[in-house]
Amino acid sequence: MTSAVALEARAVSKSYGAVSALNDVTVEFRRGEVTALLGDNGAGKSTLIKVLSGVVRPDTGTIIVHGVEHAFHTPHDAISAGVETVYQDLALAPALDIADNVYLGREVMRSGPLGWLGVINRRLMRQTVTEELKDLKINIGSVASSPVEDMSGGQRQAVAIARSVMWSQDILILDEPTAALGMRESDAVLGLIESVRARGLTVILVSHALPHIMRVADRAVVMRHGRVVADIERENLDAEHLVGLIVGSR
Repeated sequence: MTSAVALEARAVSKSYGAVSALNDVTVEFRRGEVTALLGDNGAGKSTLIKVLSGVVRPDTGTIIVHGVEHAFHTPHDAISAGVETVYQDLALAPALDIADNVYLGREVMRSGPLGWLGVINRRLMRQTVTEELKDLKINIGSVASSPVEDMSGGQRQAVAIARSVMWSQDILILDEPTAALGMRESDAVLGLIESVRARGLTVILVSHALPHIMRVADRAVVMRHGRVVADIERENLDAEHLVGLIVGSR
């Protein structure tokens, strides 16, 4: 694990009319760590990850990736800078198989004249995805014959995360990845997050599930009323204390 800062929001503010969603937020996310982003509804978590992923432009403040200041105007700008985000809706194509979903919009064409005609090299895509899933210790069946609509919620989540890991340079934002999942599927997704961290990626985990946070987080950043109210290292994490910070009793 390293303390090098991969992503930083510095003095970021965002208002919607008279409502201040973010108020002078400064927070950093370090390489090789899972940072939990916590807060009650309306705390500013969703707005912050939208700013970090290029969906929302801040009114003031800067986003810094590996020491370089960026102005994200679109999600593509964030992706180009190395920031990949998996939202709760996953953005998967249900009728397509795993490989086609992982390569969606990035399809590999056959070489030579067939490629000029737009013929996709599905064999290479499936082989590459199979190796990627194996490296991430994901076992969800044949990539050649499994449409994602036939998979469980946990398996779909694994496909979405694997896609982002495969294309991400080193920063991954996960928005409630275990929401609506059962215990066994949640455990599998948490194991996947641990595998991603072991690769040295920066993971920002938005979650309301404190047991999951206590298992995988290296740090917890707590937001309330659009501000960062706590930044706690793993050795000081305590579930009861976190609840107090989230609801404002501490």
